[in-house]
Amino acid sequence: MFRSRSGTACAASIVPRPAISYSGVMERLDGGSAVPERLRGGIVALGNFDGFHAGHQAVVGRAVSRAQAEGRPTLVATFDPHPVRHFKPDLPPFRLTTLDQRERLFGAAGADAMLVFHFGAELAQVTAPDFVTDYLVSRVGAAGVVTGDDFTFGKGRGGNVDVLKMLGQANRISVDSVAPVSDGGEPVSSSRIREALEAGDCATAARLLTRPFAIEGVVEHGDQRGRELGFPTANIALGPYLRPRFGVYAVRGRLTDDRVLDGVANLGTRPMFDPPKEWLEPHFFDFDGDLYEQKVEVELIAFLRDEASFETLDELKAQIAADADDARRRLSA
Repeated sequence: MFRSRSGTACAASIVPRPAISYSGVMERLDGGSAVPERLRGGIVALGNFDGFHAGHQAVVGRAVSRAQAEGRPTLVATFDPHPVRHFKPDLPPFRLTTLDQRERLFGAAGADAMLVFHFGAELAQVTAPDFVTDYLVSRVGAAGVVTGDDFTFGKGRGGNVDVLKMLGQANRISVDSVAPVSDGGEPVSSSRIREALEAGDCATAARLLTRPFAIEGVVEHGDQRGRELGFPTANIALGPYLRPRFGVYAVRGRLTDDRVLDGVANLGTRPMFDPPKEWLEPHFFDFDGDLYEQKVEVELIAFLRDEASFETLDELKAQIAADADDARRRLSA
């Protein structure tokens, strides 16, 4: 079921990598409110788009192409929280991207705005016909919609692409559907990416995403264990992200000032220290500065080894040094 556990370096990015400080004309809109007049009459890419993988990019790319050809704005509609979280609140964390990350990725793909539909009890009860008339027509003013062939919507998943096309025709909204993108004979999907990450297979995840999987968060104060060992780390909580395979990774960090830093990171619960807490703890090479309270995006480039306990701190320190050397080799390759 899982993909290879190889620690090979991740594939090169196909989608342009937007910096954390993306500040273009991209707008974030509340899907529960009316869209501003200047963005009405647009082409809407409709889906959840968690991860914004190659298949999602094909949908948004079609919407952007249509909008540009017709002289219309492009809006990308996404749902937050993920609908699955509403129906199965006890599921373990599974997100591949935050809203901030999706906003930057949509903007880099050419969209003018991100439309966020808050998925809760109210939206879960909206039928497919009402979603089209009350949301796409009345609030969004959409001229066209582009979505994936497998898209479902409305109460009880009462709507699919065929229903959307029928309702769109009745409401003068053109509807395009995009076939899945294949990789290795299988459709690219968020499920495949999650399986790869849970196996520590960075290369497969990056190929399907077209960029390395990245965890973004604000650096928190820790217990200074890394500094005491000679390898100061930036402590980032995992939050709603999927938990990749716990262990040590070669990583690349992106700071808010657009600096890119190579490093090595432990992702997991730090088995030698109490209390156990899930952290991503990158140590950035040749960096001397204060990252506390700053937002950092950390890309997982290659899996190096599983988490482990050591008899002494000296043994741990020696292993971290070896991990750092290994990470430098992987990153330079």
